[in-house]
Amino acid sequence: MTMTRVFLIAAALLAAAPALAQTPPEPAPAQAPASRFERDRQAILAQAGQWRVRFDMRETVSFRPDYEPLEEKLSAGDEIVRVVHDDGTRISLQHILVMGDDEGNFHVIKHWRQDWVYEPETVLTYAGPNRWTLTAVPEGERRGAWSQTVWQTDDSPRYGGVGRWSDDHGMTQWTSGPTWRPLARRDAIRDTPYDRYLGSNRHALTPAGWVHIQDNMKMGPAQDDDGVPTAIVQEDVINTYRKVDNYDPAPGDAYWAATKDYWAAVRAAWDQAVAASGGLYLEEEANRGAVTGKPLMDWAVDVQEGRLTTGAAADLARALIAHATAAPAE
Repeated sequence: MTMTRVFLIAAALLAAAPALAQTPPEPAPAQAPASRFERDRQAILAQAGQWRVRFDMRETVSFRPDYEPLEEKLSAGDEIVRVVHDDGTRISLQHILVMGDDEGNFHVIKHWRQDWVYEPETVLTYAGPNRWTLTAVPEGERRGAWSQTVWQTDDSPRYGGVGRWSDDHGMTQWTSGPTWRPLARRDAIRDTPYDRYLGSNRHALTPAGWVHIQDNMKMGPAQDDDGVPTAIVQEDVINTYRKVDNYDPAPGDAYWAATKDYWAAVRAAWDQAVAASGGLYLEEEANRGAVTGKPLMDWAVDVQEGRLTTGAAADLARALIAHATAAPAE
């Protein structure tokens, strides 16, 4: 080997030496997973957005020989869900239906509201016809749990329950324990052998949005002296929320912008009534749910269209709620 070739090889090795001596870069540290609490929060907040909703309700199994399950009831609609309140451990989501026609006309209806509370000490539960009560949640049951309280279109109560979010089997979902709830309008307007539901809720995220699943046992009055309601028929409810952008949410947002302060006063009045007596007495009617439904909804439209100021409408609402929740003398 010539001296020139040896020199060239040595020079190449010396040039490569610094690179060979360098320590390989450390891999980037794996990002720590979010806390269970924060994952729960994000799952709740993921229910906000612009949706196409499919409502699927069907009675499946009768437990009485003289009762035939109803045919399935299917419908659909466009609905926006907006965050009304979020202070970390309390999140409130307002649903608003936005229904348009082929001529560009829109009809907006304030729909249901869902409130979520982390590790709640109490939850407002249905206690039978016209009555709700604040139910204590034992410490062991509330640790790491969230309550969900569902409110009707006029912000009067419907039902509440407690459950936990999980990520088992690759599915993010919250499941409540069974709770009593009043008849929905679809049943209240009919002559039925049942007068309440014993139901549990599941809220699960999907690739397209989320789904609300209700497992309802429709119950009738007790048939003996033990006072225990009797099972009539099983109902499965699957409400599927699919994210879309093919309709204009502006009419729903405009309604909410114009009326949100009025509805904040209404919510505060309901909260005050519940806190004052540890629950609520409120009469219901078949077509509208609570007797407060129509006037409270009408006053919101009056505010939006300028016939009432927010303050005047709020005063009317407070007086109505105080009157409607005054329990009759025993």
